[in-house]
This record gives sequence, C-alpha cells and structure tokens, in this order.
Amino acid sequence: MTFNSILDNDFYKITMQNAVVKLFPSQIVKYEFINRGKHHFPEGFDHALRETVNKMAELKLTKDEKKFLAKTCPYLNLPYLDFLEGYHYDPSEVKIVQTGNDLSVTVEGLWYRTILWEVPLLALISELHYEMNHMERDSNEVVMNKTLEKAESLNKLGVTFAEFGTRRRHSYKVQNLVMEALTQKKDSTFIGSSNVHFAMKYGVKPIGTHAHEWFMFHGAEFGFKMANELALEHWVDVYRGDLGVALSDTYTTDVFFQQFDKKFAKLFDGVRHDSGDALEFADKTIAHYKRHGINPLFKYIIFSDALNLEKVEEITNYCKGKIGVSFGIGTNLTNDVGLKPMNIVMKLIGVQSLNNEWIPTVKLSDEHGKYTGDPKMIELAKEFLRIKD
Repeated sequence: MTFNSILDNDFYKITMQNAVVKLFPSQIVKYEFINRGKHHFPEGFDHALRETVNKMAELKLTKDEKKFLAKTCPYLNLPYLDFLEGYHYDPSEVKIVQTGNDLSVTVEGLWYRTILWEVPLLALISELHYEMNHMERDSNEVVMNKTLEKAESLNKLGVTFAEFGTRRRHSYKVQNLVMEALTQKKDSTFIGSSNVHFAMKYGVKPIGTHAHEWFMFHGAEFGFKMANELALEHWVDVYRGDLGVALSDTYTTDVFFQQFDKKFAKLFDGVRHDSGDALEFADKTIAHYKRHGINPLFKYIIFSDALNLEKVEEITNYCKGKIGVSFGIGTNLTNDVGLKPMNIVMKLIGVQSLNNEWIPTVKLSDEHGKYTGDPKMIELAKEFLRIKD
C-alpha cells in the first residue's frame, strides 16, 4: 500500500502550512493519534504502518502539481510553492508503537514540517485496518451507485456540496470511485474536494481554509483569551481576504462570536460548523450578523459535522431564505461501503515554549464529548473563558 501523491491531503493542511512557514517557522509541536472508537489493531499492524510511512519520504511535488497550485490557488505565493517543491516527509518525525491490540502514533517536530502528517496517517490507519482485518467492502458498482444516488438527491435539494472524506476514507480506491461518480454530471451542484490530489485529478476546486489546530496553537502560544482573535488576525494578514471561512468551535461557538466582531464578520465570507446542534448554530450565526447590521443572506455557513442526506435536507430547509449554506460531506461519501467507519482522529496536543517546556493544547467544541486535551488545561481554559457546563 502506497500513497500516490504528496497532494493526497486535505487542502487546509496546505493553506495552514503556507501560513506557518511565513509566521511560525521555528515553533515545535506534537500530535497524537486518538482511537475514539476503541478499535482493535491486529498483530503486525505497527510494522505495516511503519513500512508505508517510510515510503512516504519518496513523495515529491511534481511540476504539473506545482502548476496546478499556482493556477488554481494564486494566494499561495511562489516562495511557498518553491518550498513545497523541495519538501519531503521525514518518517523519523513519526513514532509508532503497538501494545497488544492498542496503537500509539505520535508526531513531533517543527510545525511547518510536521503539519502535513495528520491526514495521510489517518487515511493509512483506516485503509490498513480494513485490509489487515480482511473486511470485505461493497463492490465498485455499488459504491458508484450509492454515490450517484446521493449526488442526485443533493442536486434536487439545490445545495452546493463538497467531498471532505480523506481522513476516514475506506481506501484510496473508494475515494477515487466516489470522485469519479460525483464528477460525472456537468449540471451537478458538486463544487469540489478537500483532497488536493483528487481536485486536480478531476478538475474541480480544492476546498478548505483552516482547522482546529490553527486556533489550538494560538491558545497554547498566546493564551486562551487571545486565541480566536489572533488566529483570525494572522489568517487575514497572510491571505488578505482570500480563504474567508472561519472555523468557529475550537473554544465553543459562544466564545468565538464574542470575538468575531464587525471587522471579522465583514471580512470573512462565512463560518464553518463542526460540532453541536446545527440548527442552533444557524440561529446564533444569523443573530450575530444581524446584531452587526450585516444581511445574513450575503454570508454563508459551511456545515461539515457528520453529515448524511437527512441532516443536509433538514439544515437546508431550516436555513432557506435566512442565510447561505453549503456542505462538506466526509465519511458518508468515502466510507459508506457496508462496513462500520472508524472513529479516529489525530490532534495537536502540545506546543514547545521558548524554555523547551511543553504547553498542552485544548479543544472545547460545542459537544462536551469532543473536548480534547490535558484535563487540567481544559479546566483552566473553561475558567479563563468563563465556560459553564
């Protein structure tokens, strides 16, 4: 099992790496694999994963890939594209340990280098899990037909949607089949993929801005009270109005909207919803724009939290005539193959300070079950931000 392209990754990893290269070239960070679903890994899984991780050192940005990025993403400037052309994965940054059926994976090193590991590692763990447990998926024809039916339903709803499913895909082959199905019809409301490699392969737009780690880093580096504001300011400094969708729930949406003032509300095109009740979030977002004298119909929400067709339809009907909507659909597209999708994540867990001490990061999403990080630091963040359970 091998990776075919260095761009087989989520676009927001590329956009964040560009920002990190510019603003934080010397920061050292640590990531950790979190097995939320308590999945069991068969004997030898660590060796198989290590073998594939080692092979990733051979991946390089091709001339055609560089041209695609330069043409499609003009906000990624030439010095960054030159850097990416010279970049390669360093497998020594990845530590893999298996104890019985448990798997530990950590990544440590300079942030601008290690930032690209998270998504491919999760995709590899997912694909290897199905492969080494000899789990049979639906046929290619069934996968294609399921995807075509979903696309048809979404077209009828008249909503734009993107494929966001790399990190927990069943396999590269399944994601490829899904993209093939989604790009068959010319009049589709399908607008792009978070996967840069597949966006290039199928001639669609790469979709994404930033992830939770952008805000989590700022919380550890500058303090929880300044995290949202500085994270947004730095994003604007780098992209000057491009990539204008702000992720809202790293320290809860309520705290985010306290700091997403009129300046940011006008500068950013919209916000992304990734946890908690979607309809409640829509109400809060609409009210926030109205409070600042902004017509919500000129803005939009990208919904991306564990979506299926029923949720998309409910959200669409609820938001109609109130605010613009778009959808990023992940696992329901790339891992709807007759098997249980894995529940796995990889999170930024620490930032190294100037005196070489590790500062733990935290994420306080709109679902308490999704809080991640050091328990003491979580309590500290809640106290600082006045978040009550």
